[in-house]
Amino acid sequence: MPDSDIRILQVEPHFANEKAREPLKFGASVMDVVTLCHVRVRVENRRGNIADGWGAIFLSDFWAFPTPRLAHELRDQVMRRVTQKICERFAAHHTFAHPLDIFWALEPELKTINAQVCAEMQLPETMPFLGALVCAAPVDAAVHDAFGNVNGISSYAGYGRDFVAHDLSAFLGDAFRGRYLSEFVRPTFAPTVPIFHLVGGLDKLRATDVSTDAPRDGRPNALAEWIARDGVYCLKVKLRGTDLAWDLDRTLAVYRIASEILTRQGQRELHLSADTNEQCESPAYIVEYLRRLREQEPRAYAALLYVEQPTERDLTAHRFDLRAVAALKPVILDESLVGFAEMDLALELGWSGVALKTCKCHSMALLTAARAQAANIPYTIQDLTNPGLSLLHSVGLGARLAPLMGVEANSRQYYPAASAPEAAAHPALVRVQNGVAHTDSLRGTGLGYRVSEIAREIFRKDERSA
Repeated sequence: MPDSDIRILQVEPHFANEKAREPLKFGASVMDVVTLCHVRVRVENRRGNIADGWGAIFLSDFWAFPTPRLAHELRDQVMRRVTQKICERFAAHHTFAHPLDIFWALEPELKTINAQVCAEMQLPETMPFLGALVCAAPVDAAVHDAFGNVNGISSYAGYGRDFVAHDLSAFLGDAFRGRYLSEFVRPTFAPTVPIFHLVGGLDKLRATDVSTDAPRDGRPNALAEWIARDGVYCLKVKLRGTDLAWDLDRTLAVYRIASEILTRQGQRELHLSADTNEQCESPAYIVEYLRRLREQEPRAYAALLYVEQPTERDLTAHRFDLRAVAALKPVILDESLVGFAEMDLALELGWSGVALKTCKCHSMALLTAARAQAANIPYTIQDLTNPGLSLLHSVGLGARLAPLMGVEANSRQYYPAASAPEAAAHPALVRVQNGVAHTDSLRGTGLGYRVSEIAREIFRKDERSA
């Protein structure tokens, strides 16, 4: 077995509330105050070396557990408790192994942990498995980061035959015999990554739309101002999915504003994506949206790269056939994607591709990317309004893979203060310029965070106690 294999010594979560600069509306949800979870994992490799690793994610119940039957505050408590229990389970796993194998061994227990917590809290319904994946995400990321740190390598350099005891067939089946993740991961970070700027359902489009009580902190308050300042040329438009006239007007307004400003700046490239966050009653809605968009503004239709998760996340509820949508534009699975069975069913139902998110666990993102690339299936990398370390992680993942166009990164719009410590060490990644994030600051061991240079108190605390 490789002497780079690790065993877990400690797992420690840290929870903090973060308030939005301005609320983010997506689908039927409006996100404001949310828990930012950091997790520290201490590991030992077979050589006896010891090191820490870190992971972080928003515990976004608004997205992962959006039931109207429970208040946000209670849903947040559930996610914190599930995270704590998952941390305890990982801490009790002392077998030497590769991070992929550790995740693969413990992933089946996430559903049980989630069900037990929800039963103990006497909830009227159990949190969806998607929520359990979000709770596990910072732990899994921290294990991968620690693996790289303890072995003195980039975590992404540790996915080949020299570091993994077996090939991908152990995870992905016989078709992957003799193949390793290293085949699907870039050997270095791409120097720049295009950033998808989010146009939320409550966002103002022009400066004249901005109210007098908008934040006055030197940051833009309208889409036009964001484009002018950051040069963003990839725009993700949140739609209602229940109001076709509004959705068309919104898309056309975004396209025209962006086209006007970018043309003035000498930028010819403009890309859109559209996301209703499951709000469409059936695929027919999004088909009609696409047809009317093509009729009303062919250039906007041409700029639209894909549509994301138009219908409900339970693929078995109606078994909607998405082929009519896919015949017009690629249709990308997001909330429904919680495992390979769901991916297989989606492809059977006519979906075009999948959305990867670090909030569904680093291990699953890598394995899903390998599966998608091998089958020539398009995939995107979306975020969960990831700030701070989770932003560095998500953009870094995009820079190591081959997603469709770029990476969504919208915490700079809605939770900029949450990234302030990381922005000092990674200024050109956190602050978008000419529509891209620069990754040259992601270097060193682990996931490239350079935690020792980030002035976040929890990092210093654990450094003193190490």
